[in-house]
Amino acid sequence: MTFPVGPAPTPPNLGTAIERLRHRWGWFIGFGALVALMGLLALYLVVSATIASVFTIAIFMIIAGGTEIAMGLTGQTWSRFFLLIIAGLLYVVGGAFALAQPFLAAAVFTLILGIALAVTGCMRIYIGTHLGKPTRTMVILAGIVTAFVGLLIVLGWPTNSFFILGILLGLDLLFWGSSWIGFGLRLRAQGHASHL
Repeated sequence: MTFPVGPAPTPPNLGTAIERLRHRWGWFIGFGALVALMGLLALYLVVSATIASVFTIAIFMIIAGGTEIAMGLTGQTWSRFFLLIIAGLLYVVGGAFALAQPFLAAAVFTLILGIALAVTGCMRIYIGTHLGKPTRTMVILAGIVTAFVGLLIVLGWPTNSFFILGILLGLDLLFWGSSWIGFGLRLRAQGHASHL
């Protein structure tokens, strides 16, 4: 049996892929507008958005825990079996707790977020002091901002627990939607330029 010999097909490059999407620029703008609108709605209904964030995190925890339990059941040693099962059960229990007590979970998640941001900011500042001149300033500045935001969250805790996660979700959706709108507008502009 013989196989045809010839050049291997080349995968499409980024320019070709964008060219195929160019006539659908309106869909990208529409999707971006919808996501940005959800972001504005989340900022308006910030407590509801916080609860939605907690529910999302809880569902991901339960899925991750279930996956870990399934991996533990296929473990080849007893130590691996027990470690994965226990870790998976802790995730499932933590997720179920967050679903049952979303306001308490929001307080815990907010405190963890604040501490994580403060520590991350300090690490960025430390790393920045060891970098060369051109990038040092930007990394240190980013570290200062991150540490400051983390410190504000920790200092405002637990009062801010009802709105921090909702604000972050709203801002994330707003910026995500804006980026899709920008992508659609660029596709539209490229399409108009190619017809000239």
